Amino acid sequence: MKNEIKLFEDFLVQKELKYTSRREIILEIFLKTERHMSPDELYDLVKKKDSGIGFATVYRTLKLIKEAGLGREVDFGDGKKRFEHCFEHKHHDHLICIKCGKALEVADDRIEKLQEALVKRHKFNPVHHRLEIFGYCKDCDKKPPRQGGGQGG
Repeated sequence: MKNEIKLFEDFLVQKELKYTSRREIILEIFLKTERHMSPDELYDLVKKKDSGIGFATVYRTLKLIKEAGLGREVDFGDGKKRFEHCFEHKHHDHLICIKCGKALEVADDRIEKLQEALVKRHKFNPVHHRLEIFGYCKDCDKKPPRQGGGQGG
């Protein structure tokens, strides 16, 4: 986590912003939490550590964390912003359940190689990419109840 803190400090200096103890608390909680987190969820965790930190401070700091390249915003199709770590993390994609909202992180080198071949074939210069597959997780993938029930005659 020392690398991330140093990177964030340097980023703030470059932007002529202060590295405060409150920003440090928010950053450390974000980095220690290994899940996709909304600003509200991060705020709830931060409040437990320092009840004097307001939601606006958490939200602004989260935007700075994203700008610094330490986190990225993910969209699971439910209109709710979530953030995840991305500094020195291996690229991954998401399988998102449209019933319960669970998001599974998945990685497959074959998919990455196929994507590399596609951009090379089309002489395309990618900046970033993401793959999100929406469907039903194994817990939610139950057959729907049968409609009707009787036979017409």
